[in-house]
This record gives sequence, structure tokens and C-alpha cells, in this order.
Amino acid sequence: MLNKFLKLLLIELIISIGITYAQTGREDGSRYGHGKDSIRCLKNLSLYNEYYKQKNFPDALVYWEQVFDECPKATSNIYSHGEKMYKALLAKEKGSVKREEYYNKLMSIYDQRIKYFGNSKKYPASYIMGKKGMAMLTYKKDDKEVIHEASELINKAIKERGVKTQAAVIITFMTNTVTRYKDGDIDEMMVVDNYNTASSIITQKIAVAKGNKKIEYEGFKKRIDKLFANSGAASCENISKIFGPQLDEHAKDLEWLKRTNHLLVRGGCDETQLFFNTSELLYKIEPSSSSAYGLFKMNLETNNIEKAKQYLKEAIEMEEDPGAKAKFYTKLALLSLSEKKYQEVKSISLKAIKLKPDCGTAYILIGKAYAASANTYGKNAFEHSTVYWAAVDKFVKAKRVDPTKGEEANNLINIYSAHFPNKEEIFFQKEVAISAPYKIGGWINETTKVRERK
Repeated sequence: MLNKFLKLLLIELIISIGITYAQTGREDGSRYGHGKDSIRCLKNLSLYNEYYKQKNFPDALVYWEQVFDECPKATSNIYSHGEKMYKALLAKEKGSVKREEYYNKLMSIYDQRIKYFGNSKKYPASYIMGKKGMAMLTYKKDDKEVIHEASELINKAIKERGVKTQAAVIITFMTNTVTRYKDGDIDEMMVVDNYNTASSIITQKIAVAKGNKKIEYEGFKKRIDKLFANSGAASCENISKIFGPQLDEHAKDLEWLKRTNHLLVRGGCDETQLFFNTSELLYKIEPSSSSAYGLFKMNLETNNIEKAKQYLKEAIEMEEDPGAKAKFYTKLALLSLSEKKYQEVKSISLKAIKLKPDCGTAYILIGKAYAASANTYGKNAFEHSTVYWAAVDKFVKAKRVDPTKGEEANNLINIYSAHFPNKEEIFFQKEVAISAPYKIGGWINETTKVRERK
């Protein structure tokens, strides 16, 4: 009887100890903690979630803070939700003291997530490091020490994640690279290396993506290329110095050849020996617009015009980018101009304009074709001179659609305006008056305006 009583007493004692025993999840490493602390954790978790769903961040944060402090292993949502709420606070806060407080809290969110959820298969530590690095560059973009630390984090994230790196991290990586180069923190070699890394990853993403995702990645690729092209580090000398010695090793490496060839095009290095060499090797392995264009340039250098035209036409046929295709058309039109095939110049240039309405070069080529054919139009000197009106119209149009062509267009306007008929010549023409419309027929087929030579 006594033994039974002692057993019951012992059971009651164990139960009472279990009720009074409590530890937070941070203290014992469990998900919610134990005893009363676990009950408090679950309650706070539920309350903050309700307010968060309602987008009532101030009230949500009251309970979120307790969950963050006491049961950090409860769920990874603590961190994604906390990140969103503190970014919202930073977006609204103007005071430097509060902003610093919010920034530090945001950093602790990333650090704690790495500590407790860094082994996640979907969102591992490297994923979180990328996000932290981006946030550091967003909120501390003028702090050299923070920029250096953020750069190291992003570099490490990219090295670990490779092709799995978030596209936003890649863009930030390249933007930060260019900024640091312009600030004198890194040299040209580092810019080229980082561009190569960013371009390689985004190209791999494009290769496996589909639909809207593929379009999105292609947009990112254009941004990366533009950042590099405008960096000031993309000199032909630098590119050739870095990639030239690697050519023999990568002579059959399709991806390397593509990347280097494209890099040379973006850098305006399409007259270098390295560009010719990579184009030739590329064309043998897998003909592309870029490699065909390279062979066009190479044959043009050796004055093999017919062969050059053949490769240029292939480049046009394979090119998908409208801007690049328009550029190729203007190159072809220029060859036709050199061969005095003026009508062909116009038809080719119009194709470029259709693809790229602000293609000033195409308008200049048409104007030059008109001017060069003036003496073959009409029956007399007056009719010959009317063609210069149409030619000048095209030069005016060229500088209007493309201001970068202003100087060239103005020079041509001055040259060919001197060939306009004078006031007396106009006066003796029937039904012709200054400023009146005037029709030029034939393949030119333009309505222009009568103007006198000044």
C-alpha cells in the first residue's frame, strides 16, 4: 500500500515539474521551446501572422520581435516576413537614427536566417548572402567599408551558387563592379573577369528558360552587356590582352568562343585579330550571326568584297536582334554604295529603318545615293540639281532621328545645298516656285520642296 502511494506521489511530482519547466527555442535549440515558453511562442507566431496577412506591419512586429528573439527555428517565414517589413520601414523612414536601427535589424535577420536555416536545400546560406549583399548596397551605397563587405558576400554567393544565382544578384554584381571601377577600387581586368562571370551565368539561364522567364533573362543579358560596354573598361586592348592568350586552349570550346566573340562585338573590337580568329573558329563549329559578321569583316580587310557580302548576308539572315540586324543592313548598303548600285542602297537602307526607325546611318546612305545619282536623273541641268533637295531632306531626317549623326549630317547638308539651283534658274522654270512642293520620279520617288542656292 505504501509502495503504491509512493508511486502516485512520484508521478504527481514529475507532472508538476513538467508544467513548471520552461525554455525558449533559442535556449534549447528546439523549434518552439518547451513548457510555457513554447505556448507563448505559438501564440505570438499566430498573432503576428494574422496582422502580417492584413499588412498591418506595426502590430505584426510587436509579436514578430518576440518570435524572432525566442523561437528563431519556428519557421523560415519569420525571416522572409521580417525582411519585407523592415524594408517597408526603411522605405518610409527619413531620420538617420531610426534608419540605422532598421538597417541593423535587417542585417540581423539575414545573419540569423543563415544561422538557423542556412542548410535549406532551396534557400541555402549562399542564397541569403546574395540577398544580404544587395540590401547592403541598397541602403549603404556611399559607405566604402560596407561596399567592400557586400562585394565579398556577393562574390562568395555567386561562386557557391553558380547558375542558380538569382538574376537580381547578377545584375547587382555587375552594377557594383562598374561603380567600383569608376571609383578606382578595382582595375579593368576585374571588370572584364566579372563581366565574363555574369554573362556566362545569365547565358546558361537563358538556355534552359522558357516563355516569359526566357524573355526576362534576355532582358537581364542586355542590361549586363550595356553596363560593360559603358563601363570604360571594355577597351579592345584589355579584352585582347586577357582573352588572346587563352585562344589556343579554347579553340574548340563553343561557349568560350561565343562569349569572347560577343564581348569583342560589344566592345567595338570587330576589327581586331582576336575577333577574326574567334569568328573563324566559331563559324566552323556552329555558324552564327556573330561569327558570320566576323568573317565579313575579315574578308573586307583583305578586299575580298564578294566573299564579304556573302558572309554579311548570312549574318543578316541569322541575326534576331533588330538593332544588330539594322546595323548589318547599313553595312550591306554601304557596300552597294561603293559599287554605285544606288537603287539597291535605298531598298537595303529602308529595311534597316523598318527595324530601327532611329537609324540615322540609313537615312544618310539614302541621301548619299540620291546625290551620287543626280546627274543621271532628268533631261537637263535643272532637273539634275533637284535631286539634291531630296538628298538634303534625308540628311536633315538623319540628324532628327539620331542626334549623334548631327555633325556628319550638317557637313553633308552644307556640301549638297551648294548644288541647289539658284534663284534665276528656278524663275525660268514653268510651274516651279520657291517653297512649293516638287515631285522627283523614278526609283527616287520623293516629294520634296523647292529651295534656292544660298
